[in-house]
Amino acid sequence: MRKVILYVAISLDGKIAKSDGSVEWLEDLPNPENSDHDYVSFYESIDTTIMGNATYQQVKGFDVPFPYKEKTNYVLTRNESLKEEEFVKFISQDPVGFINSLKAAEGKDIWLVGGAKIVELFLEHKLVDVLRIFVIPVILGAGIPLFGEKLDPEWLILKESKSYSTGAVGITYEIKK
Repeated sequence: MRKVILYVAISLDGKIAKSDGSVEWLEDLPNPENSDHDYVSFYESIDTTIMGNATYQQVKGFDVPFPYKEKTNYVLTRNESLKEEEFVKFISQDPVGFINSLKAAEGKDIWLVGGAKIVELFLEHKLVDVLRIFVIPVILGAGIPLFGEKLDPEWLILKESKSYSTGAVGITYEIKK
């Protein structure tokens, strides 16, 4: 069975974005050795991305070509009027059933890109298998937290921790089933 992997960067205080949704602070991380934080190997291990519509709109607004063209991309949304676009399919009906069928299908792992609302939905319905979290050495203060307050406690199994020359720390957990 395919795994859903949340691969995400957060600030030291647990934020995925500033209050306005911006993530430019990630570009400010000093990276003289051009570390990719193991992104290339992770990206090769997946063939599908899933994100919420707010995250999709943010990605489209980065003024760069769509970054996941060679993957199958799904955007979960409540807006039933959205039609398929060049690189994405919109899913507005039964997201839990859809994800369960996607996990059961043949293929590589699935990247849960984010944002906070979709992460909460996936965790609430036990759809996430692995958390790959990169803690960036910055405190944002106000911002959008990775995890919502409505979640039940989740017990995690540490699979790996790794520090990078940038000062970031990568932590990989499996969710205890």
